[in-house]
Amino acid sequence: MPTDLQLKTMNAGHRLLLKLTGGRLGRTIAGMPSLELITIGRKSGEPRSVMLTAPIVDGDTIVVVASRGGDPTHPAWFLNLRDNPAVEVSLQQGPRHPMKARIASADERAALWPRVVEAYRGYASYQRKTTREIPLVLLT
Repeated sequence: MPTDLQLKTMNAGHRLLLKLTGGRLGRTIAGMPSLELITIGRKSGEPRSVMLTAPIVDGDTIVVVASRGGDPTHPAWFLNLRDNPAVEVSLQQGPRHPMKARIASADERAALWPRVVEAYRGYASYQRKTTREIPLVLLT
């Protein structure tokens, strides 16, 4: 399971790759579109930014996975949007758009999870590593 430092390093590396290549590299990761998610910190009240992948993009709905590599704790960005669902999203280095985040219901997750795993098999191994059910978040 990744440490906070490893996760921050991966995010910084992703941002640097996008910057150095003018977006030619890093717009997709493992065949999934990448996005920047901006939440409001639940403790600080300050904007917080994280780079994620989107295994499902259906029209105006983007699905992201709060996996944290199979860690037993939820990622900070998930806790932030759980407390304040008003977010901003930049898909594949496009313009930022205000969006609303909502955690998928049990039925929605059951329907979406096979598609998530089809997009990236690693999510299935992340789920096997942890006892928590990895949440799916719908951004609309």
